[in-house]
Amino acid sequence: MKISDFQSKDVINIVDGKKLGQISDLELDLRQGRIESIVVPNQSKFFGMFGGGTDVVIPWRNIVKIGMDVVLVKLEDAKAYRVEGEGDQAGDQRVTYR
Repeated sequence: MKISDFQSKDVINIVDGKKLGQISDLELDLRQGRIESIVVPNQSKFFGMFGGGTDVVIPWRNIVKIGMDVVLVKLEDAKAYRVEGEGDQAGDQRVTYR
């Protein structure tokens, strides 16, 4: 699967049935050679211009199923997940692709 195919899928939270948006980025762990998390823009952004830095970072372990059109995730409290730029540690071998 290409990153561009992944980015066209809607992300749905199975806990409350809400559409979180579409995947904008992936965070990779280069040391382990795996995807660490998916990044979904916060829906409070206005045409992707305002509300900068509020992307929701969803750990890979929270993905339940990847389907043809959607990615199902299990988030008990979406606010509890890190927003982009928070909790990043200097020296991490993680890369975010856009």
